[in-house]
Amino acid sequence: MSNVTTNVATAATKREQYLESLLAQSTLAADQSGLGLDILRAAARALVQERTFPSNRDEDWRFTDISPMLETAFQTPGGLTDAALAQATDLLAGVGWPDTDSLRIVFVNGMFVASLSNLGSGVTVLSQVKVVPSGLAQIQGSNEVFTALNTAGFTDGAVVHVAKNVVIEQPVQIVYLAVGNALLVQPRCMVVAETGSAVTLVEEFHGQGASLINSVSEIWVQANAAVTHLRIQQESSEAIHIGKTAVSQAQDSRYSNRAINLGGSISRHNLEVYQTGAQTETELNGLTAIRDRTLADTHSLIALAHPHGTARQLQKNLMDDRAHGVFNGKVYVPQQAQLTNASQLNRNLLLSPKARVDTKPELDIVADDVKCAHGATVSQLAPDELFYLQSRGINRDQAQRLLIYAFAMEIIEPIPVAPLRDRITQYIQQWTV
Repeated sequence: MSNVTTNVATAATKREQYLESLLAQSTLAADQSGLGLDILRAAARALVQERTFPSNRDEDWRFTDISPMLETAFQTPGGLTDAALAQATDLLAGVGWPDTDSLRIVFVNGMFVASLSNLGSGVTVLSQVKVVPSGLAQIQGSNEVFTALNTAGFTDGAVVHVAKNVVIEQPVQIVYLAVGNALLVQPRCMVVAETGSAVTLVEEFHGQGASLINSVSEIWVQANAAVTHLRIQQESSEAIHIGKTAVSQAQDSRYSNRAINLGGSISRHNLEVYQTGAQTETELNGLTAIRDRTLADTHSLIALAHPHGTARQLQKNLMDDRAHGVFNGKVYVPQQAQLTNASQLNRNLLLSPKARVDTKPELDIVADDVKCAHGATVSQLAPDELFYLQSRGINRDQAQRLLIYAFAMEIIEPIPVAPLRDRITQYIQQWTV
């Protein structure tokens, strides 16, 4: 056997042993949670055991190297100490919220903290529900390895259930805080918007320390319902964040997602939308703004399966220093999805000669009566635009900030929650090249 073959086999063995270790930690967390869910957990554990730990040899992970994860033996948090709670409280103060009466669920290291939360009608947590929601872990895509790992080990989860024809006027904020080092934290969220209902969901991920955050959010949008979903990932610069958002849309439903990725040393967001009825509307907008040596990966899938579906996606990536951005978006239009109108665009702005991006927008079309388009652009700050602004008396630093601001604002300005929009705007405005 050659040295190359031996090294590959050794690396594969190390990855499998590592995955087994993560599964063992997840099983321990599940046993300590008291949630039960034995059948669901057993099925998830079986799925993880059937899967392999991702490597660059896998097509879906070709540009995203998560091998640095193998150097840390992540452990479940156990209990929530007073020191961790105090640290999380300080961290939460920086997140803020416009109204103390607003609905909010706060988790620290995967554990619900009632003293920092404000529950209301239809907004609760899994540890407090009498009957586990029937759709838990049932949306397509639940067999992916990290999703199954989360199912095997989450200790609690947010539940947002909007009753038929009910409109929740105020946004529902779910904040996941990770404090500590070498922790395996697995947030979970489930949203059910019944027929004719509407809700705005804000999910925020913040942290301090070098932990692994493996999150899963399942969103069921029933007939003629509308869900506006804002997802902000601003983890510690040392953290590894792997997130999954799975959405099922019934007939005439509307789902809008706006995902902002700002943190983590390595981050990946798998966003999957399954249109299960006719005349559904899907809108995905994302902004990734990273620097230093960080890596951020957005993988998306919009699967249309019925006529008259609409899907629009715009992903913008802003990379500085030695940052590495990845975008892989797929729109699937089978034969039965006639009269589909779908568009997908990935725009990338490189602020440093050492920044890089790998982009792969995809259209998989079988239907013949559709209107579909996709594309990608990669550019730098245009010298003529900088010159024009400088000729108007604006110094070079300010001119660069204006152009960066203009690039990002197409994603940020439509955010319907003003304090959140202002916070992200301020973050971008302070960007210096």
